[in-house]
Amino acid sequence: MQNEDKITAYWQAYLETLPKELDKAALTYTAWAFGSGAELADELGALVVQGTKTATLSVIWEYEAEGEALPQIGELNIILDGKGTPICIIETTEIEVKPFNQVDAQFAYDEGEGDRSFAYWRDAHWGYYQRELAKIGKAPHPEMEVVCERFRVVYKSPSA
Repeated sequence: MQNEDKITAYWQAYLETLPKELDKAALTYTAWAFGSGAELADELGALVVQGTKTATLSVIWEYEAEGEALPQIGELNIILDGKGTPICIIETTEIEVKPFNQVDAQFAYDEGEGDRSFAYWRDAHWGYYQRELAKIGKAPHPEMEVVCERFRVVYKSPSA
């Protein structure tokens, strides 16, 4: 089964868990993996499935470079592992746009990465954005606008 088939089947399995009276045809999703690369997708995806990671951060420039809209409250996303296999579905519960240097320690903790400290979060994200933003001709700076997104897991397969 190809990944697109797996993703579609995963979505259908989720829809079957919803109340019959709900207009399921109106629901849509986007499928994607956290991070850049299979190893990071596996690591971060596992944190989401475990309930450790309940937030994520993106730089506005990334959305602009890809021509994508910013995430919206209520959006559903199928999270993929490093092989492109669905591992859970999340719903966006909160969005806040602010400068990078105004992200607080609680948000860093909620991202669930490393030792969950603010220092770890800041250093890891700064290094990540130095690498990733260079691909679109940008360099991180403390006042760059970031999208702080909170989410909750609404579905994971029984085997997860």
